[in-house]
Amino acid sequence: MPDHFDLVVVGTGSAASSVAYPCRKSGWSVAVVDDRPYGGTCENRGCDPKKVLVGAADALDWARRMHGHGLRSSDFRIDWPELMRFKRSFTDPVPNNREQGFRDAGIHCFHGVARFIGADSMEIEGGRVTARYFAIAAGARPAPLGIPGEELLLISDQFLDLEQLPESLIFCGGGYIAFEFAHLSARAGARVTILHRGARPLEAFDADLVGKLVAHSRQAGIEIHLNSAVQKIERIDRGVRVTTSSGVFEAAAAVHAAGRKPHIEMLDLAAGGVEATVHGITVNEYLQSPSNPRVYAAGDAAASGPPLTPVAGYEGRVVAENLMHGNRQKPDYRGVASTVFSLPPLASCGLTEETAQTQGLAFDVNAADTSGWYTSRRIAESCSAYKVLIERSSGRILGAHILGEGAEEQINLFALAIHHGLTASSMKAPLYAYPSHGSNTQYMV
Repeated sequence: MPDHFDLVVVGTGSAASSVAYPCRKSGWSVAVVDDRPYGGTCENRGCDPKKVLVGAADALDWARRMHGHGLRSSDFRIDWPELMRFKRSFTDPVPNNREQGFRDAGIHCFHGVARFIGADSMEIEGGRVTARYFAIAAGARPAPLGIPGEELLLISDQFLDLEQLPESLIFCGGGYIAFEFAHLSARAGARVTILHRGARPLEAFDADLVGKLVAHSRQAGIEIHLNSAVQKIERIDRGVRVTTSSGVFEAAAAVHAAGRKPHIEMLDLAAGGVEATVHGITVNEYLQSPSNPRVYAAGDAAASGPPLTPVAGYEGRVVAENLMHGNRQKPDYRGVASTVFSLPPLASCGLTEETAQTQGLAFDVNAADTSGWYTSRRIAESCSAYKVLIERSSGRILGAHILGEGAEEQINLFALAIHHGLTASSMKAPLYAYPSHGSNTQYMV
């Protein structure tokens, strides 16, 4: 086993791959190590398999909305085992394909836990490995809740591998995972409850649009209880009992949906002189550890940008550039778009009203309920709205928030505008394809 490399990368997901491949292509000796299946969260147990399942629920929801408008959908339903087999056609090949891709590129592959045993060394597979540099891109895992019975909760990985969907589900938490899996499960026939400890779920998104989504979710049969902090979980004959600050709830199963934390505890960072917080490895403007300059971090493992797959890949490229050419590139997070793949989806980029006000910016707000617009009416979508923030002095787009069919695609136009400092007038200028969600842009600014 080789015991010295130019670079050791911990993790094999988006961030890790974006570091490892460019450095190897430049002639560096590179190793990767992962204590989980190769490929990272997104491809194996995150956004990719989730979107496959949500896609089926979206098709079902669309057909049901159109019932009585030219479609007859009384027998349309989700076959959960069949859908899971389809999902596995995407996920099953990932670990082997990812590992083979690394090996084909001449990257050494390790399996297991990596632990620092010095500033320039790690213990991997029982042996000592040294390196000029380390890149930590180990991803995230469900955050410990510190409550009795939390081991009874399914984590998102397990939910995405369920052979049968339980007849009833409780989601403990009110973020992405809760709303995405709740909408999927409800369309698949389960009785669904969301328990959120605060007064407002999906806190990173626009409050008004979240309110509309919450109301629509309840209309879809999803129970949502706010100000309901989970206190303990117990096993009962029929499944689980969840005790909260506002009452007791029972279901066949309960799912952890209360956030994730960096997957870095196993690294023994202190032994490597690497400082970290609960938010991840502490990094400077070049994504380098100030306490151990040999170490860089990217993605969910770093206390840096938003915990999103595109951000992880982007940060990996920044780290690779700085490793190979010296610290000269800083990440730019302007216009990062994110989407909750509920039904309908909720998308956001740039500043929220609260953030813009906190920064003392002078801006105008364009907002409307768009359920009566042609693009919503033609698919019988009753939950649709937007909000766009425009700076008064310059006309620049500061933030955009969209709820409704196609939001996950249309938000990318606004991400482009914010990243490049485009104005409302410049977004009105193109002749967009019509009829399309994109063509609505000119009316939103």
